[in-house]
Amino acid sequence: MLNKTQKQPNSLAQTEEDLLFRDLVQEHSTRLYRFIVKHIGHGTEAEELTQQAFVEAVSSYRNFRGESQLSTWLYGIALNLVRNYLSRAPERRYEFLDDGPLESSESEMLSPDDQLEQGQMLAALHAELQELPEHMRELLLLVGIEDVSYEEAAALLSVPVGTIRSRLSRARAALKQKLQARGVLDD
Repeated sequence: MLNKTQKQPNSLAQTEEDLLFRDLVQEHSTRLYRFIVKHIGHGTEAEELTQQAFVEAVSSYRNFRGESQLSTWLYGIALNLVRNYLSRAPERRYEFLDDGPLESSESEMLSPDDQLEQGQMLAALHAELQELPEHMRELLLLVGIEDVSYEEAAALLSVPVGTIRSRLSRARAALKQKLQARGVLDD
């Protein structure tokens, strides 16, 4: 039989966990949602995956070993959910089909010629990104678009930081070479 002093640590631990996850949700919900929506391209489904990432984090928190930051662990959970989602529903992958609407939209900062050039550059960038091996493309998107630090990327991918740096350098060089071959970048 448990007495009151034995119940107290469990309730304190539960309160600390509740506060920890409340802070985690407040701090990362918007960024985690953007991270997911950029990978799958669907706002409603991204909201569901974001919630699912937090639910899975709460349910498996006791398994968190503390070998990385809690946010890195959370993004790892989200990345696994995205991979599972995309592998189960390849027809739902977000792809640029046509940049025509971008060419006709008005902008105060860009002339129509600049818009066209930018649209062509983005299309070329997208096409060349798709041609890169998946591990290179994923790393470029994580660090370049999602603004994940080298350390967080290393934790997410379970490799040393030096490996992230060298892989990222090779990925950037490969992308640069492909864009130069297309004539998008100057030598």
